[in-house]
Amino acid sequence: MTSFITSDGVRLDYSESGTPSGRPVVLIAGFKAPATSWVYQQKALADYRVIAFDRRGHGSSEVSELSPTMQRHGADLQELLDTLDLRDAVLVGGSQGGNTIWSTVSQFGTERVAGIVIVDQTPKMLNSADWPHGFYDYDEAVAHTFFAESIPDPGRFPASKKGLVRIGRILKAMDLRKARDGGSFTPTELALLGDHARADWRPAIAEVGVPALFVAGAESEFWPSAHAAAAAALNPLHRALVLEKDGHAANIEQPKAFNAALLAFIEGL
Repeated sequence: MTSFITSDGVRLDYSESGTPSGRPVVLIAGFKAPATSWVYQQKALADYRVIAFDRRGHGSSEVSELSPTMQRHGADLQELLDTLDLRDAVLVGGSQGGNTIWSTVSQFGTERVAGIVIVDQTPKMLNSADWPHGFYDYDEAVAHTFFAESIPDPGRFPASKKGLVRIGRILKAMDLRKARDGGSFTPTELALLGDHARADWRPAIAEVGVPALFVAGAESEFWPSAHAAAAAALNPLHRALVLEKDGHAANIEQPKAFNAALLAFIEGL
């Protein structure tokens, strides 16, 4: 791992692999997930310059109580792009890592970005009359309590139905030693989770001037897969893909199908 220091003094780590002269592909994992969770993409992306990023409080990056907000996580990602002077980069975000990308481009634009790939993350988690594609059962009635102590279990597509191969891939990719304690939440993590849950990134999606691919799992544990098509419909540059027999983490559960879609997207830019 290599590191840099953010503008507010936090050490953030990242790893590099692939071909140094290739187009940069930046991988941003979700809530509580380490950069190592992109293990199944490393070989597929060998012709690209691959940067796997541990956000603050994630993986091997420094644990800090400073600014547990999506705005700050978006700034951190931009500072990574600036520090490495990355240009024409493809940003790939899984779950909360996907909305970190929308935070970045909404604050700083897309001067360094050529394309965006979102892995099973709805841009608005709070369900409303104009957006029924949020986190299952999360609406104004429970808006202040739903994520107060943990991530609620909506009772959809439980892990026991995934199959041994899919569960094995998830366990290998998450690497609990690097994902910190996967079963408990610190006050800082809960603050970030709550900020994430209340955000609405639809305006950023509608306004961004680079192509995006929204990948959804047909058996996502957290939200209906229709979120991908609904998000893509906000901007003519965007498109959606739903993977059958796939849950929340397509890059882990269905790496062959996901990698094929990712490579086709990059090559089409």
